[in-house]
Amino acid sequence: MIAGIIFDKDGTLFDFQASWGNWALRMLCDLAQGDQILLHRLAESLRFDLQTTRFHPDSFVIADTPESIALVLAAEMPQTEAPALLARINAASEQATMIEAAPLVPLILELEARGIRLAVVTNDAEAPARAHLAEAGIEHAFDQVIGFDSGHGAKPSPRPLLACAKALGLDPKRMVMVGDSTHDLAAGRAAGMITVGVLTGPADTATLSPLADVVLPDVGHLPRWLDAR
Repeated sequence: MIAGIIFDKDGTLFDFQASWGNWALRMLCDLAQGDQILLHRLAESLRFDLQTTRFHPDSFVIADTPESIALVLAAEMPQTEAPALLARINAASEQATMIEAAPLVPLILELEARGIRLAVVTNDAEAPARAHLAEAGIEHAFDQVIGFDSGHGAKPSPRPLLACAKALGLDPKRMVMVGDSTHDLAAGRAAGMITVGVLTGPADTATLSPLADVVLPDVGHLPRWLDAR
């Protein structure tokens, strides 16, 4: 019986492109300060399409950490140091408007009613993650919220997932990792958890299937999947 579910955040609880596309455009324009050559260079470094305001499916931004993003952007902006960029990105991220991948409050209430413990493990920083969950009205439902900067490393390492399982006092084999990227699912597999892929990030079924026990359209389909088990 499943005792706990760990959710990724971006692309899982929240639709990735809808949540981060316009935010990224504003952020890059702010960094470029009217320099169109720099703007296009920054966008290309992140594999971000300025016209469609969407990240390419092969963009590292989809699954990596804000720290990695800051390092890549800093390489294009020699006058700016990566730590300063990271602080700027994290502060701006807290203000980003998240678009739910499915109605989250009823989903969380249903999972809680089943007695399932809930957590979030994200490669975002912990503070923005908590801000986004609070804005959606669901932060209180998660016993653990772990970011890349919470002291356990980042996915695809299984360390943050195992730290979460330990904190909850649960056997990883009775836990599910739900995510939209191969980083999420590889971490879940390495931790010995059941893995569920969702299609609310840029990755498609063919990309996720090799690492997923099942691929669902979005997190709203979890209760039906649980019933089928």
